[in-house]
Amino acid sequence: MRLPGLYGFTAGLAAALLSFAASAADKVSLGTDWRAQAEHGGYYQAVATGLYAKAGLEVEIRQGGPQINHSQLLAAGRLDFSAVPNSFIPLNFVAQNVPVVAVAAIFQKDPAVLIAHAGAGHDTLAQLRGAKIMISPDTRIGFWRFLKTKFGYTDEQVAPYTFNLTPFLSNPAAIQQGLLSSEPFQIERAGQKPVVMLLADAGYASYSSVIMTSTKRVTEEPDLVRRFVEASIAGWMSYLTGDPAPANVLIKKDNPDMTDELLAFGRGKLIAHGMITGGDAETKGVGVMTDERWKSFFDVMAADGLYPKQMDYKKAYTAAFIDKGGRR
Repeated sequence: MRLPGLYGFTAGLAAALLSFAASAADKVSLGTDWRAQAEHGGYYQAVATGLYAKAGLEVEIRQGGPQINHSQLLAAGRLDFSAVPNSFIPLNFVAQNVPVVAVAAIFQKDPAVLIAHAGAGHDTLAQLRGAKIMISPDTRIGFWRFLKTKFGYTDEQVAPYTFNLTPFLSNPAAIQQGLLSSEPFQIERAGQKPVVMLLADAGYASYSSVIMTSTKRVTEEPDLVRRFVEASIAGWMSYLTGDPAPANVLIKKDNPDMTDELLAFGRGKLIAHGMITGGDAETKGVGVMTDERWKSFFDVMAADGLYPKQMDYKKAYTAAFIDKGGRR
């Protein structure tokens, strides 16, 4: 399958990365937002195929999980980079005067979905207004705010979600949160046909897999940051257009619950929906962030009262390291 915006990437970056191979590698850590899965494939591919090493980097990937807050660890200086799940986190740091900044947005679409049962009359996001929906506490301060603003959802609709599919599978009227590349697969494997609603297709403008690092590192080690961003982008290109097996081996090592079938399903969804290569990435390159997109997201959330309207949202990100993106 031909992916738009990727095939201009040739030997240029590879040659540039090779120039770092002879020098001692800089050791850095990357925290992901959940347990290892296809949504992290490009980072693992960059490790497995030596793209980070060619960029003069020795990268340790630390997978996330329900009891792990890598954003806090990044802010505390215990992580060098973090791939955070949404645009809220960089803006939250600005609101709290924490000196960290987004340097690339790998996912142009957030993979968050709401999932319902076929035949229940819950086929669109608008139809879910007033219905009980199982979501996590983090989601209440995340995309739930978008749903309240856009569709008139209320907090009375919230039901607890424990990342266990049993309540959904046992109740034909149940609705829950999920990720496009994960829960739908598990529900189908259980013999049910889910209705999957991608929030990004309804105007949810959050980026995802947003690479963040400290403002100090951006200022004092810009070359290291650029090498990390460019090698990560190269890893994602390789994972999407080449053989994903090297990354998948490492993913399954970190997360033994992951299967080849689920990884293939997840990667296929990322490609089919243009999660990484669609939108602005088609013309501006993988990893791109635009001021228009950040402003749109910020304006909606500031109008909802989440952020002061006078807050300088531009402190949340820098485009200095994605000026070339995937256009090679």
